[in-house]
Amino acid sequence: MVRVAALITFLACVVLSGAQHEPGFCAFYEECGFNPLVDNTTALISPIVPCLNYSPARHLTGAHYLKLRQVCPMLDNGEKNTYACCSIKQLTSLENSLRLSRVILLRCPACADNFAHLHCINTCSPNQTQTVEVTKVMNITTFQNTTDTAVVAYKAFISTTFADSAFGSCKNVRIPATGGFAIGTMCGSYGATQCTPQYWYDFQGDSSNGLAPLDIDFKLIKEGNTTGLPEGVVPYNGRALKCNETTPTGGQACSCQDCTESCQMIQIPPTTSPFTLLGEDGYLVVSVIVFCLLTFAFLLYLFVACLLRSRSRKDEEKGRGKGKGKDQNCNDVNQPLIDPSEVTCTDRNSLVAQAFLSSKFQFWGTLMATYPLTVLLLSAVVVAVFSAGLKSIELTTDPVELWSAINSRARLEKEFHDTTFDPFFRTNQLILTAPGREGHQYDSLLFGRTNFSGIVSKALIMQLLELQTRIQNIEFWSEDLNRTASLKDVCFAPLNPVNPSLTDCAVNSLPQYFQNSMNNINAKVNMTENGVTAEVDWRDHLIYCLNSPLSFKDITDLGLSCMADYGAPVFPFLAVGGYEGENFTDAEALILTFSLNNYARDNVKFKVAMQWEQEFLNIVQEYQNNPETNFTFAYMAERSLEDEINRTTAEDIPIFMISYAVIFVYIAVALGEYSSLKRILVDSKFLVGLGGILVVGCSVLASMGFYSWIGIPSSLVILQVVPFLVLAVGADNIFIFVLEYQRDVRRPTETREEHIGRVLGNVAPSMLLCSLSESVCFFLGGLSTMPAVKSFALYAALAVLMDFVLQMTAFVALLSLDARRQDNNRCELVCCLTVKTQRANKPNEGFLLPLMRKYYAPALLNCYTRIIVMVVFIFMFCASLFLMFHVTVGLDQELAMPKGSYMLDYFQYLYKYFEVGVPVYFVTKKGYNFSTLAGMNGVCSSVGCDEYSLTQKIQYATEFPDRSYLAIPANSWVDDYIDWLNPGSGCCRLYSSGPNFGKFCPASEEENICRFNCLGIFSSRPDVAKFNRFLPDFLGNRPDLQCPKGGLGAYDKAVVMDKDTGEILASRFMAYHTPLTNSQEFTAALLRARELAHNITMGMRQIPGTAPDFEVFPYTVTNVFYEQYLTIVSEGFFTISQCLVPTFVVCCLLLGLDLRSGFLNLITIIMITVDTVGVMTLWGIDYNAVALINLVTAVGISVEFVSHMTRSFALSIKPTRVERAKEATANMGSAVFAGVAMTNLPGILVLALAKAQLIQIFFFRLNLVITLLGMAHGLIFLPVLLSYFGPGVNKAVLLQLQQEKEKAKQALEMKNHLKQAYENISYEDTEIKQEPDSSCTEPSKHVDRPSKMKESEVEVKVERIDSF
Repeated sequence: MVRVAALITFLACVVLSGAQHEPGFCAFYEECGFNPLVDNTTALISPIVPCLNYSPARHLTGAHYLKLRQVCPMLDNGEKNTYACCSIKQLTSLENSLRLSRVILLRCPACADNFAHLHCINTCSPNQTQTVEVTKVMNITTFQNTTDTAVVAYKAFISTTFADSAFGSCKNVRIPATGGFAIGTMCGSYGATQCTPQYWYDFQGDSSNGLAPLDIDFKLIKEGNTTGLPEGVVPYNGRALKCNETTPTGGQACSCQDCTESCQMIQIPPTTSPFTLLGEDGYLVVSVIVFCLLTFAFLLYLFVACLLRSRSRKDEEKGRGKGKGKDQNCNDVNQPLIDPSEVTCTDRNSLVAQAFLSSKFQFWGTLMATYPLTVLLLSAVVVAVFSAGLKSIELTTDPVELWSAINSRARLEKEFHDTTFDPFFRTNQLILTAPGREGHQYDSLLFGRTNFSGIVSKALIMQLLELQTRIQNIEFWSEDLNRTASLKDVCFAPLNPVNPSLTDCAVNSLPQYFQNSMNNINAKVNMTENGVTAEVDWRDHLIYCLNSPLSFKDITDLGLSCMADYGAPVFPFLAVGGYEGENFTDAEALILTFSLNNYARDNVKFKVAMQWEQEFLNIVQEYQNNPETNFTFAYMAERSLEDEINRTTAEDIPIFMISYAVIFVYIAVALGEYSSLKRILVDSKFLVGLGGILVVGCSVLASMGFYSWIGIPSSLVILQVVPFLVLAVGADNIFIFVLEYQRDVRRPTETREEHIGRVLGNVAPSMLLCSLSESVCFFLGGLSTMPAVKSFALYAALAVLMDFVLQMTAFVALLSLDARRQDNNRCELVCCLTVKTQRANKPNEGFLLPLMRKYYAPALLNCYTRIIVMVVFIFMFCASLFLMFHVTVGLDQELAMPKGSYMLDYFQYLYKYFEVGVPVYFVTKKGYNFSTLAGMNGVCSSVGCDEYSLTQKIQYATEFPDRSYLAIPANSWVDDYIDWLNPGSGCCRLYSSGPNFGKFCPASEEENICRFNCLGIFSSRPDVAKFNRFLPDFLGNRPDLQCPKGGLGAYDKAVVMDKDTGEILASRFMAYHTPLTNSQEFTAALLRARELAHNITMGMRQIPGTAPDFEVFPYTVTNVFYEQYLTIVSEGFFTISQCLVPTFVVCCLLLGLDLRSGFLNLITIIMITVDTVGVMTLWGIDYNAVALINLVTAVGISVEFVSHMTRSFALSIKPTRVERAKEATANMGSAVFAGVAMTNLPGILVLALAKAQLIQIFFFRLNLVITLLGMAHGLIFLPVLLSYFGPGVNKAVLLQLQQEKEKAKQALEMKNHLKQAYENISYEDTEIKQEPDSSCTEPSKHVDRPSKMKESEVEVKVERIDSF
């Protein structure tokens, strides 16, 4: 036998050496049998090899000729002149082999022709011996059971001109289902980016990949280079078609998406240049100009004012003036006699309004103080009725419900997408690294030296597989299903959605390249390549699969598939991360992703999915805490965001409680009088402070209960912010009321209840002014479209209103009871104990009022200090105006997480290691006819499609990823459907016999029972009937090697049809964003996607048959969160403007149409708001919905800082603006400082201890800024502003004072005369000597004592009108 084998080998070598390279001769002919060097069981096509046969080319006629013309039309020279070196069987096998490539290449007819061209030359050329050299033959048993010599390897000589041109026509052909390049599946481990003509042909000639029946060594020879060529060999140099050329058989030029030569010049979209003036930042220039103008206007005002005062002084010296001089600030101190005709309507209205409100509140306060227990009982009943609604409170925690308006565009698009298609699946993911672990370099037999990072090691891959298997095998008892549940109950199974098994579940990871098999990972085999034998193992397979993830078989002798066990490809960016270019094996991270179906919240399986995710988290956290774990990793479940937000809130509730406790302690201590150490327990206001806190709490509970009654949901933001806001407002009013009561002296004939009523009459109008302004402000804020802002504004508005009502009722009653206790000298906490020390009947000013009156007000309102203050605050405003235009808009997801949250690590890993962004769907609505030729061409991107079709425009956008934020073009079910229908693909056939005759026959069936094509052999597009008929078959066809274009898994959920008419109601096309790392990029990506979708919509509406309301919109799962940032600036401007208007209107109305006071009030609040935004920019606080809520709160708190002071100034009757400003600063400023600033600050400082970054930034930082700026403007800037521009003294008040003094004087004179006559005593008459202008000044020192006392009483009476 050995001698026979040697003889056969010798004869084969003689035959090979004897073969000549001459025209008209064949090197091999006819099919011999199966290639013994290729495993027929693992080969993807039958490895049939030809017989060695050096003979002349055959003349083809009849069926043989027709078959050649069908398979290799480039060799057709007419039936009389056509010669070839292939039999009809070889042509049939070649046709079957080419069909696999045609499925993905026929999008570009020129490419498909060029691909077939070369293989037709190698197999059938009549001059075969000139381009082919047989290099290896073997004796095999033929199909006729005879022994013959078969060719198992040969060299093919091709000119580089042909090779480069053919490669160039194919290198840009796309795979619509993935958005990638077809060449990437035909170039082995090199992928699309590193593929070259040589690599491309090497892959085609490699029998180990299961796609070539024998080994072909392609030699690419430059023209004119004959070095090393065998004698007689002529490298094939036929004409390869360019991709923008039509084919001889009528194929059209390739589309722009598959052929760059077919594209027109694309205009680079213009970039939006920043606003500039004079070459500088435009906002900076504008701010500087505004500062200069305001400063110049102020200085000009000072100059003109001083000039006018100088002239006034000269007039006085000439005796024309009635005044007595000037004060230290050059202000007029005259108080001339007021004639009734001089009183304006505004002054009269102001006086009437104040008198009316004071009298009504005085009566009301007296009534409430008279029946305190009844009032408290009724108040408690009302609060209880309102609060009863809390039993049905609905707390919104879903971020979508919180931040996306129900009628917003993104919300409507999400609802359309989720109801029409399935919601975007739930993602559960791990990103694993192995820092510090050394990598290695692998010298691959097939791919050369390749670097492997430390984490891409066999040991770690096997550990990852163990973890993956453990997670996949999760089982738990489900109360909802009443049975044991597992992953298969909730997993996303694209290829078997009806009844999935565990292996049908979509799990993407690196072990999936080995079908999750330890045996496949451990597999190794010796392989010979180019005469070199070496071992190939998991590394060779991995290199190949990372570059060719769509392959059903690698090119190694391992013969493993690259497909995941659930039947779909795993793209490299889903398995590894942190690599450069396409050096996938040098990745720094492994990625493991479990995808679950996203059920509606009312679906029972939603809870099952949540349970599975909790089990997932438990296993992952346990694995992370295992000291033997070799990974450092981050992880998340779909539920993690909501879980962490809720956990944060629960953990930070004690911080808020401590904050409120600190505020309570301060209020209780600060309200006390402490006039005597012996009376400290009597004069303390612990219970009053507690009552004030309870009033705030009851107002919040009543507000929440009322809105729960009517079905408006609450949120955690409301629970955190509204009490703080109402406490600030309520504490201010409490301080103003209690301090005024302490500073006032009860009159001799006045009861306690009347005293409380009179004090309330003095201060309640100011409390009403602030509370009503804030309440109306928040009610108008309820017009906001943002759910969280709207609900907050409504809850805050009613809470502030209820707080005022309860202060006017319950708190007045509580103060009455406390005053009764204090009058009886009873201790506060132990009422049965009394002290003997009596309370002094004198005003208790405390320490703050004298301090501000004696030191602060004079220093602030000094002539020079005022100028400095104005200039500094103008500068602050202009600087903040500049900074406001540079505030960062958005809210990064990380800020919603507490410090130390595992989600922070996940976000960090996600942004560092992921190579692509989130998917984006371009969704088409009803109204477009896909079934017509124009309809198909308006969507597809293959040959014959419109140049600016839907998918082509998306492709253009991906050419500019930094502008469009699109990285991967959209997949296209229309393109793949057209290719699937194409007769050349072999995908859509009909049964030609049997019970299913005429029905769809999948490509996996034998050809002899499915001989009919769905379309005619020369058809490239279906008609309307066939389009509608076969579309369901396409969507249900599972992709496989014979037909990778099947739509099941990729498109079955992407098309929604009317079951009766077959009309397409909606469809979607999936692309990928670039990696998006912050809210600004997410927002910009949304905006660009919408611009692109609008452009597509406008183009498709021009296609005949399209409805005028047809629309295309982009959908990404994150759109509902980031859409708000497209409009939040205008939304914020509108909301804050709505809040500012009532502060102006209410102030004007309650001050009797005092427009100037209202305007100054408005200016100061605007400045506080603008300065707040400016400081936000400096302190790194982003502007978003949470910040907007705080800015609305800022307006409310600013009203407290500003309105009390403005009203106090407006009602003062001091002769000059400076004196009135001093009085307001001392009297009201002290109360505001104690009631607002010092109430807020301790509570705010406690919030710095919160774990949640959201609370630290938007509640600690921002509220601290609001309070400090409010205090600075209210206690520094506003008094100075009023001293310059405040309203003049109210002449109606002066006239009333003047008339009352005159009446008092007349009454006193009458009393003295009557007394003199009655006593009949002779003594010198006493006359009251008055200065000419005494009615407008203080009483003369020469007036007798009784007169002084009476006039003092009049002054006191009037003083109470203008105190607050």
